[in-house]
Amino acid sequence: MAQYDLTSVMGQYLDRHLLFPLLEFQSLLGIYDERELLNFKLELLSETNMVDFVMDIYAKLEEDVPQAVSDKREEVVDTLKRLEEACTPVVAVFEDEDALRKLEDDSNNEYLEEKFGFKPEMVSVLYDYAKVIFDCGNYSGASEYLYHFRLLSNDAKQSFSALWGKFAAEILMQNWDGALVDMTALREIIDQKGLLTPLEQLQQRTWLIHWSLFVFFNHPKGRDDIIDLFFAPPYLNCIQTSCPHILRYLTTAVITNNRRRNTLKDLVKVIQEESYTFRDPITEFVECLYVNFDFEGAQQKLRECEKVLETDFFLVACHDDFVENARLFIFETYCRIHQCIDISMLSEKLNMGPDEAERWIVDLIRNARLDAKIDAAKNHIVMGAHTKSVYQLVIEKTRNLSFRSSVISQTIDKKLKARSGGGGGDRRE
Repeated sequence: MAQYDLTSVMGQYLDRHLLFPLLEFQSLLGIYDERELLNFKLELLSETNMVDFVMDIYAKLEEDVPQAVSDKREEVVDTLKRLEEACTPVVAVFEDEDALRKLEDDSNNEYLEEKFGFKPEMVSVLYDYAKVIFDCGNYSGASEYLYHFRLLSNDAKQSFSALWGKFAAEILMQNWDGALVDMTALREIIDQKGLLTPLEQLQQRTWLIHWSLFVFFNHPKGRDDIIDLFFAPPYLNCIQTSCPHILRYLTTAVITNNRRRNTLKDLVKVIQEESYTFRDPITEFVECLYVNFDFEGAQQKLRECEKVLETDFFLVACHDDFVENARLFIFETYCRIHQCIDISMLSEKLNMGPDEAERWIVDLIRNARLDAKIDAAKNHIVMGAHTKSVYQLVIEKTRNLSFRSSVISQTIDKKLKARSGGGGGDRRE
């Protein structure tokens, strides 16, 4: 299933440290040659300070460690000692509760300098130290120092970069609550008007979309939040413009979230629009079912979807939920078209045995998710009537009248004001 693997695509938008868990996952799957993966890990880690890890990989490859790697280890140790010593006054501030409270006050510099020997130029050294220990793999320390750096720094650009670093550190520590807070803060900064150019906003949103997948598929509220973020117009535009492969993850989130079925119509529309740029079994499943009403095709795509889910780092934990809900989608769509359904035929469309399918349908009826009866003699499902009342039809027809009337009224007011402000004609009351 390497043809559906997106690791190489995702790697273009991830930090080196964030890409490493994806490579570890691929090693467990055994899809790629292990020696090739180890060599790629070496290349990936060459720009970091994780020298001991590099040495371990050389040992696995049964190769001698190059002298340059040993020399780099000594350089990293010296750099850490130098920066740690330079940051001592700043670290002392963090360990003092009174000083931390005073950081919220703009007039605290004199107090910090008098008590701790703190100087404003030391703030940039703290940023450098946090970056070095992050590259060493000390994500906990990096997160703490970057948090305090942002409290002290007046440099908006560097503070924004530090927030990205802290976000990555929280992800790598699997602190999903902290990562969600940082992700929200990043979104607010990126979405501010006038702060970034349109091209910079597009680039930053693309990165945020990819990094956010770690949070969305691990945080308890993730599958709600991913739908809210990715369907927001600026981010949906970003997905369609620069990363249509993200539709795999948006589609999975919609299918596995029973509370957000109202977004299914919008999802189908986007999948159709982007079908020429990205297609995989997950998006094709939705297309077969809701565009072509091809139940045989949907059945085949569901089998392929299972293989895709099992080999995707972000989606492997969604496998059971996806299959269960996908079967329900096939069943519901089929039931809208047919009044009487043969259980044996339906079990084939759901990739289930006849007995398993019957038990599954009985559970749906018991849980009041299905208005139907089972005719045991004929082995059929008889669907209940779904006639809408006159009142419900009137409500659906008039639901948007108030909003539409308001829009028309505002448009008329704008045109009248524009006409009267043009200074030309007489205004008639």
